[in-house]
Amino acid sequence: MRLDKYLKVSRIIKRRTVAKQAAEKEKVEVNGKLAKPSTAIKENDILTLYLGSKIIKVKVTSLEPKKELLMYELLQEEKRP
Repeated sequence: MRLDKYLKVSRIIKRRTVAKQAAEKEKVEVNGKLAKPSTAIKENDILTLYLGSKIIKVKVTSLEPKKELLMYELLQEEKRP
């Protein structure tokens, strides 16, 4: 699944266009490397998002949307200094 689509479907970011813009502005890393919106996401990938004053790190647990279940595991969330 594409990175921008995954961020939208998993509800980490509410809109796909916003997810695409975040990746284009180098605010998203996949396994420690800067990612483009079209980067393929697999299970167990680690995503790091630099959104506003927050740094969010999640682990991809599923690529299939499931009702009332998260598609990721939150590993770390912190505010930037």
